[in-house]
Amino acid sequence: MADIIIKNAYILTMDPKTGDIDNGVVVIESGTIKEIGTSTNCSAEKVIDAKGSVLMPGLVNTHCHAGMTIFRGYADDMQLQDWLENHIWPAEAQLTDEDIYAGTKLACLEMIRSGTTAFADMYIHENMVARAVDESGMRAALSYGMIDFGDKERAAKELKEGSEFVKEWNGKADGRIDTMYGPHAPNTCSGDFLTRVKEQAIKDNVKIHIHVLETESELNYMKENFGVCSIHFLKNIDFWGPDILAAHCIWLSDGDIKILAEYDVNISHNPNSNMKLASGICPVAKLLDAGANVSLGTDGCASNNNLDMFEEMRSAALLQKVSTMDPTVLPARKVLEMATINGAKALGIRSGMLKEGYNADMIIVDMNRAHLTPVYDVASHLVYAASGKDVTATIVNGKVLMENGKVLSMNEQEVIDTAVKTSKDLISRTGN
Repeated sequence: MADIIIKNAYILTMDPKTGDIDNGVVVIESGTIKEIGTSTNCSAEKVIDAKGSVLMPGLVNTHCHAGMTIFRGYADDMQLQDWLENHIWPAEAQLTDEDIYAGTKLACLEMIRSGTTAFADMYIHENMVARAVDESGMRAALSYGMIDFGDKERAAKELKEGSEFVKEWNGKADGRIDTMYGPHAPNTCSGDFLTRVKEQAIKDNVKIHIHVLETESELNYMKENFGVCSIHFLKNIDFWGPDILAAHCIWLSDGDIKILAEYDVNISHNPNSNMKLASGICPVAKLLDAGANVSLGTDGCASNNNLDMFEEMRSAALLQKVSTMDPTVLPARKVLEMATINGAKALGIRSGMLKEGYNADMIIVDMNRAHLTPVYDVASHLVYAASGKDVTATIVNGKVLMENGKVLSMNEQEVIDTAVKTSKDLISRTGN
């Protein structure tokens, strides 16, 4: 007997070989998809009727600082350096294990509610992030954010902490947690440190998560100090490869784009955060045309304010259209690929498609709503009209985390109440 059968759904498989299935059935057993089609002879302990809804792969958020939900709305509408140096960094210095745990629990709750089933995180107090992920039922690729600023003693300490985290949590939570190394960025980490991180990651057989060319100031800093931009700097130290997840990648030349594609680097595009901080526009269309794997991320709630990947999809599509002055650029299906297939590839997980043998990571989106009526093109509606609020069910690893709009894996009100109390305590400690 199977664990779950979902029937009567419009199935957006994201599998190019299968295509969409109208009035379809998915059978889940032992955390994976056992069958997918128009009918089944299987029976299951639990049957979900998804009539009037879309069943699709869960969204994959490839760049996030989950604990920063605690800073949602804390410092908005500021210049980047003022925002960082006078508000975010001083507040982060006050963060405790309990703060990060509460903030991450809130992030997991928000993502479960809005249809994200897996995310990549880079932050501090990462053991608490892992604990929250474990308890929430989500899937995640986690990394401790490391900065050395050229200080050899600090570099050794950071690499030690990053390595301990990688080894302690990789494969935990029934395989839902993968670990990565998280050097912050080329302008905050020395070349020697980045080389050592790369060597250690290869030794531990894990990926690397890093910020790259998020700002023009990073581009100028690297050229002034090293004579090349971040892309060429990292190429020169043999850093690039398919094991790298590079967040932002905004200030790219055509030559940089060629390098990223050539080395199969995974890119996380964060349109809302990039717009809010006026960082710039990632040349997504050019990257995709070059063959690069571009996924989507939200960044942290301090620079985005929510973790809704449906909003991220819509912004990504519209931003490319207006920046290239071409309405045909980045059509809805391509954006859905970025949020599912490409994201799963970036994290190295067997998700992102509804396909036999793949992880049972999926969501149900209710289409019987005023703003989603009428339905001519399902993919178009999901990108341009839907929001995370339309998600009614979230399943990860074959476990139902939310059903009929009710979160089952967490005590929602308790998570919210704790986050409110934590935020008040944190602000009182910062003196702001």
